[in-house]
Amino acid sequence: MADAEQPELGEYGHAGDDHVVPFQVENLDTRGRVVQMGRELDAILSRHAYPEPVSRLLAEVVVLVALLGTSLKFNGKFIVQTKTDGPVDMLVADLTVPGSLRAYARFDETRLQLAVAAGETKPEQLLGDGVLALTIDQGPQTQRYQGIVALDGASLEDVARTYFRQSEQIPTDVRLAAGQQVLPGGDEIWRAGGIVAQFLPDAPERMRMGDLPGGDGDDADTDTDADSLIDDAWQEARLLVGTVEDLELLDPTVGSERLLNRLFHEHGVRVYEGVELKDDCSCSRQKIEAVLTNLSEEERAESVEDGAIKVRCEFCSTEYAFDPGEFAENS
Repeated sequence: MADAEQPELGEYGHAGDDHVVPFQVENLDTRGRVVQMGRELDAILSRHAYPEPVSRLLAEVVVLVALLGTSLKFNGKFIVQTKTDGPVDMLVADLTVPGSLRAYARFDETRLQLAVAAGETKPEQLLGDGVLALTIDQGPQTQRYQGIVALDGASLEDVARTYFRQSEQIPTDVRLAAGQQVLPGGDEIWRAGGIVAQFLPDAPERMRMGDLPGGDGDDADTDTDADSLIDDAWQEARLLVGTVEDLELLDPTVGSERLLNRLFHEHGVRVYEGVELKDDCSCSRQKIEAVLTNLSEEERAESVEDGAIKVRCEFCSTEYAFDPGEFAENS
C-alpha cells in the first residue's frame, strides 16, 4: 500500500509553515527560496512583546536571515543586523545552520510613540539612516565575512537588493511581508513570508545590469534605460516576483509550493525539500559562565546585584544567576 503522506505522481507535497523551500526555474535561469513563517516566528516575537511596528520590522529581518542563511553549505551562523539613528535603532537576527533562529530589537520608546502618533511608521521612517550588516561566521578558527549596505531611507527589500548588486554582483530580487493573523477565538499570531530569486545563467556576461547611481558606469550624456541592459529571462523572472502580494506570502492556505506554481507555471518550476526553521537560542549557562570566568575580579564585582551576578540573554530573555563565590574559588 502506498504511503498516504507521499504525493501521488503529478502532485506535490507541502512543506508548510516554518520551512524554507528552495526552487529552480530552468527556463529563466533563476533559482531562489521562499518561506512562510508562523508559530516559530510568533514564539520569537511574543516572548519580547514589542510594540506592533517593532515586531513587524523584526519579523522582516527574521525572514531575510532565514532566506539567506539557509543557503549556506557549511556549519556556521548567518547574521543580519541594522544600526541606525531612528526610533528603532537596532534589529538583530541570526540563523545557525541548519535552521536555528533567534532575534531581538532595540528601540527608544518615547521616540517610537512620537513617530506612531505622527503616522511615521514606514520601515524607512522607523529605522532612519545607518547601515545594515550581513555577516557569515564559520566559527572561532575562521575569519568572519561581512557585507555592509547603507540604510538611507530605503526599505529592507531595497537594501537587500542593493547588497547583492554591490557585494555579490548577482541580479537578485527580494519580497518580504509581515502581519498578524486572527485565529478562531480571537487570538492573534504573527506571520511573515518572503521570496528571494537570483539570476544564475551559465554565461556570466548575461548577468550584466545597469550601473548603480554614482557608479563608474554613469554617463550623464546618455538616456540609456538600465532595464535595456537586463537579460530578457531575468527581466521576466523579476516581473513575476514583483507580482507577489503581501497576502500571498502570509496566507497559510496558499503555501510556498502553490505560490511558486502560480508564479512560474508557464515555465515549469522545480521545488526541492524544505529546510525546517525553529525558535532555538544558542545561549547556555555554560557559555555565560565561561565569559564571566574570563572577566577580572573587579569586573565581576561590578556586576554583583543583591548578592548574585545576573545575566539576561537579549535574544530569548532567559536569566542566569551566579554566586560570585563560584569564580573566587576558581581564580
